[in-house]
Amino acid sequence: MAIKKMAFIVDKLPYKSETSRLALTHAISSQTVEIYLDDGDNVEPVLAFVGDGVLNCLKDQKALDIYGVTSLEMHIKNALLLDLRVLVCKEDLERFGLSEDNIVMDAEEIGGEITTEVVPFEKIQEEMASSDHLLYF
Repeated sequence: MAIKKMAFIVDKLPYKSETSRLALTHAISSQTVEIYLDDGDNVEPVLAFVGDGVLNCLKDQKALDIYGVTSLEMHIKNALLLDLRVLVCKEDLERFGLSEDNIVMDAEEIGGEITTEVVPFEKIQEEMASSDHLLYF
């Protein structure tokens, strides 16, 4: 059984462009690529937020009210609902004066069982190094 590891790295600010939304949509949809793989093969995606990208993870986004679009907060919750690993760079959170209390950590209210992982940048670098495909947004 072959596993294709895919790392989706987001370092762009939320909104004003479609970059972050595309990253989330691609990461979530990567789960469906398995229908094109050989029997027994699998895809293992990881979604990581670094630099300005950590601002995509803020709670209580008002995207629908302000921009008329669904929030990235809901996209992150959908990713967690699908058991997609979501990593947030600890050093970048601290740089913005944010903590786990300020970001989307789980999707319990919609049945999600895994939580966002706040990790050092070194851990994200390890994920990138071990991935077969690196997608940078």
